[in-house]
Amino acid sequence: MENLTSLIHLFVTIFLSGFANFMGVPAITDVTMLALCPGQDECSLAIYLTGFQQAIIGLGAMIITPLIGNLSDEYGRKALLTLPMTVSIIPLAILAYSMETNFFYAYFVIRSLTAMVSEGSINCLALAYVADKISVVNRASAFGILGGIASAAFVCGTLAARFLSTTSTFQVSAFMSILAVVYMRIFLKESLPNGDDIRQPILKGEQDVIRSDSDLENKRQVFKRIPSVGDLIFLTKNSVPFSQAALISFFNSLAEGGLLASLLYFLKARFHFNKNQYADLLLILGVAGTFSQLLFMPMLAPIIGEEKLLSIGLLMGCANMFVNSIAWSAWVPYAAPVFSIFTILVQPSIRSIASKQVGPNEQGKAQGCISGISSFANIISPLMFSPLTALFLSEGAPFNFPGFSIMCAGFTMVIAFIQSIMIKGVPSSHKTGNNHSLEA
Repeated sequence: MENLTSLIHLFVTIFLSGFANFMGVPAITDVTMLALCPGQDECSLAIYLTGFQQAIIGLGAMIITPLIGNLSDEYGRKALLTLPMTVSIIPLAILAYSMETNFFYAYFVIRSLTAMVSEGSINCLALAYVADKISVVNRASAFGILGGIASAAFVCGTLAARFLSTTSTFQVSAFMSILAVVYMRIFLKESLPNGDDIRQPILKGEQDVIRSDSDLENKRQVFKRIPSVGDLIFLTKNSVPFSQAALISFFNSLAEGGLLASLLYFLKARFHFNKNQYADLLLILGVAGTFSQLLFMPMLAPIIGEEKLLSIGLLMGCANMFVNSIAWSAWVPYAAPVFSIFTILVQPSIRSIASKQVGPNEQGKAQGCISGISSFANIISPLMFSPLTALFLSEGAPFNFPGFSIMCAGFTMVIAFIQSIMIKGVPSSHKTGNNHSLEA
């Protein structure tokens, strides 16, 4: 019962945080265009800056997310969760105050820095928290429910943005982000992999100062456990399913990054979409994702396994990108999200496969490594797809195919799909018994 209560508080925390951060997604394209290229529907500068920011964030997150995940195995999930949730407030507060060009550039710089810490870390720590509380047998379903909560936050945040002015959107977003941190600090209980008290709390009072050489040596040992490339190599060498999940995560993130860098600007240039139309489209995507993860993932994962769900999701993702790339009318992007009912199951399936390959004391490290690989893909993705998007949306395109970059992203996901069908089974590499697990 205590584990169930802890999970409920975690879900509320993730919902509030997601609601705050997702509210700005439909509006940020218009804000960027207005600040950089007022009155235009096509702006190469906005595309390149967005891609550059995505690459910078990916570079930082590739280093920081595995570090945060690994340190949470030592210091606890809640202690480390405080950092990314707190810093994510700052860029939202800037746009809540003003969206003039100077403030937009301040937002751009600050978000590029803070997202290195928050991008991926919140999800990584939430997954590790769930793994602490749920047995291996039920973990895929639990990860799906966590993803469903995040999708529900996406729906609510997008719906709120649909009916609020752009200025009000960021004001409410900043307030909800603060509320999420306050709720988490008050109600969420700390979690360690072994369920013991924290031996070396990261937030210390005066009574906790190091008093002996033994304590100092313990501190040195902690920093020796900071994740490195060697940790990733060790994990991939000792588990074929983990290495396959890591490879799939890379190509899937590469494709999703390409879609992110291309789609909104493609719709702006091709069909003159604005904030409200972006919100409507994202709302459809969010509803499909919420329905899928809360219903299909818990229902299908125990029956057909997460490896088959992964293949189905990737195949539907390919179809989604190909349809969007050849969109011939403004209604097509609204119909394409039907494929997202299964596409959204890709990430929970990857995370569940990875989680089963490590022990209870390595969940933060494993989830952090997968997040780091995804972040590495996010570095490469804008370098590949942003120039393609800008080129094929410009008047100097080699041939008339505005959605060419989106189709290229689809072919990238095909590689992930081919790899996924090579996963024959995902046995757990560790014992499933856990006194602190929540049995269904």
